[in-house]
Amino acid sequence: MRDLDLTTLRLFVAACEHRNLARAGEQEHIGASAISKRFAQLEEQVHAPLFERHRRGVVPTAAGEILLEHARAMLASADRVTRDMAAYRHGIKGQVRVLASLSSITESLPDDIASFLQAPEHAQIRVDIEEMTSSVLVRAIREGLAPVGICWDAADLEGLKALPYRHDHLVVVAHPEHPLARRKRCSFEETLEHEHVGLPSSTAVHTMFARAAAIVGHPLHYRAVVSTFDAALRCVRAGLGIAVVPREIAQPFALGNSLRVIALTDPWAKRRFAICFRDEAHLSPAARLLVGHLSSVQERA
Repeated sequence: MRDLDLTTLRLFVAACEHRNLARAGEQEHIGASAISKRFAQLEEQVHAPLFERHRRGVVPTAAGEILLEHARAMLASADRVTRDMAAYRHGIKGQVRVLASLSSITESLPDDIASFLQAPEHAQIRVDIEEMTSSVLVRAIREGLAPVGICWDAADLEGLKALPYRHDHLVVVAHPEHPLARRKRCSFEETLEHEHVGLPSSTAVHTMFARAAAIVGHPLHYRAVVSTFDAALRCVRAGLGIAVVPREIAQPFALGNSLRVIALTDPWAKRRFAICFRDEAHLSPAARLLVGHLSSVQERA
C-alpha cells in the first residue's frame, strides 16, 4: 500500500462526519470532482469500498469505519507534530505529553507538574496534560500515542513499566440530613442501602464500586451519574444522594458547604497511583526528567 495522503484522510473524516461529500468539500475548499477522484484512489489503495451512497448522502462501510478510526488518530498525530514544532520555534526544547486519570488531575498532578516546570533547568520544557479513563490511557501508552501516563495502579499495567506516584483515600460524602451523616466511619456495604451519585461506567471507580457491590450481593443504585467529582459533590449538596469520592477532593468542598465526610473502612478505600510508560528507552530526555520528578514527589509524600 502506498503512503496515505493526509489531505485525503482529512477529507474522508469530514465526509464521514457530514455524511455528505459536497459539505466535506466546502469545509476543505475542494471541488466535488476532485473529492470523488481522491476517494476512488483511496478505495483502490485500501482495496475496499469505503462508502455506501444513498440519495441523501453517504455512510461509511464497515471498512470505512475501520479507516475512520485510524484516520482520526493519524490526523491527531500530525496536528501534534505541527504544534510541537511550532513550540520548538518559540524556544521550547523539550515537550512531554502526559495522559492522566480524572482523579490524578483533580488532586495533585497539576501542582506537581507546575513545581517541575518552575525549576530553572526545566524552563525550556513544555508539559501537556490530557484526561483519559485508566483503561483507554493504558492502551494509548502501550500503542506509543503518549510517553507517560498517570493512573490508578489497579489498572492492567502488564507490559508497561510502573513507578509509584501518590495515593488517596475514598470517603463517603453525605448531606447533613442524610441517615449516614452522624457516622464517622462505615463500610461500603452499608452505603448500598442508599442512593448514590456516581461517575460514568467507563471510569475505574465505577467499575470498582460495581465489583464491590457484586461481592456482597447487593445492588448499587445510582440516582445521578455525572462526569466530574465536583458535579457529584454538588448533587450531594442538593440532597440527591451520597457520593464516594477521594477525601482529598471532598474535604475542601465539604467544609464550605456543611457536608459530612465519612471514612470508608474497606481496605481498597486507600488507592495508589502509578506513573506508567513503555520503558526508559522510549522516553525522551524531558520525559525522563519529568518521570524522575514525579516519582520523587511520591517518596516525599
